[in-house]
Amino acid sequence: MKFPPSVRVLMLQLSVIALAAGLYGLWTPDLSPGELQKRYGVPGQQVLEVDGLRIHYQDIGPHEAPVLILLHGFGSSLQTWNAWIPVLADHYRVIRLDLPGFGLTGASPARDYSEARDVATLVQFADRLGLSRFSVIGHSLGGKIAWSLAAVEPERVEALVLIAPDGFATPAQWGTKPYDVSAVMRLMTYSLPRILVREFLGTAFSQPQSVTEPMVDRYHDMLRAPGVRKAILDRADQTVSINPMPYLQRIRAPTLLLWGGNDQMIPSSQAGNYAQVLPRSQTVVLPNLGHVLQEEQPETGLEQVQTFLDANLRPPHAQGR
Repeated sequence: MKFPPSVRVLMLQLSVIALAAGLYGLWTPDLSPGELQKRYGVPGQQVLEVDGLRIHYQDIGPHEAPVLILLHGFGSSLQTWNAWIPVLADHYRVIRLDLPGFGLTGASPARDYSEARDVATLVQFADRLGLSRFSVIGHSLGGKIAWSLAAVEPERVEALVLIAPDGFATPAQWGTKPYDVSAVMRLMTYSLPRILVREFLGTAFSQPQSVTEPMVDRYHDMLRAPGVRKAILDRADQTVSINPMPYLQRIRAPTLLLWGGNDQMIPSSQAGNYAQVLPRSQTVVLPNLGHVLQEEQPETGLEQVQTFLDANLRPPHAQGR
């Protein structure tokens, strides 16, 4: 994403902090997968080997119900959906995973984080689980991957929820690199002060005071999974903006565009770009919420998602609502 000026200033300030930390020898080591699993593992978490990766995922809910695949955003992990899972899994089969380069799935041995590789990996993942049809909920980077997957597999994707999706580049941006990564920020592979993570999370929320200390701990710790910080930099270096319209026009699934009205990362004004191209979409902008609405005020976004899914999938287990 092309960060707005206010966020770029903050990133520069945080870069200075990171540099100072590096100069003072504040090395931030990786945490072991076992320790991360102990701290943040979810019930029934599994591992599936796909495309050279060991994909960590959770598969929960009635297996005869419609399938939902949940894709997290840049620098995040499957835990971002923690508050939504108990409700969604009552009515749907819910599968959430750590995307390549993030969380316990970790770095790709091929170091390939192209859109084509991401989509191919997810198609193989769905095939290995025997999923003939499914719906996708994607946030930010995960939203971009979600609509890319729906464009490649239009017959398989039944419904699509895009939460502040990344990737709608204007013609002037085609062929450019959208992620701003300063040379100083590259020091994160050696030094990642917790305060940097906390301040950055604050920009992703409409109300920075909503960022809790356990949340900061989780994001900071998951960024310290082996190889993840280098993978994030590799992904940023490899990402190039493309013309999204030919892809979006292939999507057949009904689509919910869900945004926080105070999103500083990907402004809600971008919803109109998607709505003009997607053949079947509806837009909901939630006031007083930021970029990570599924964590800032989980119940508000979840209500919109439930209503949309129930209308388009009509799960047999949606009772007692």
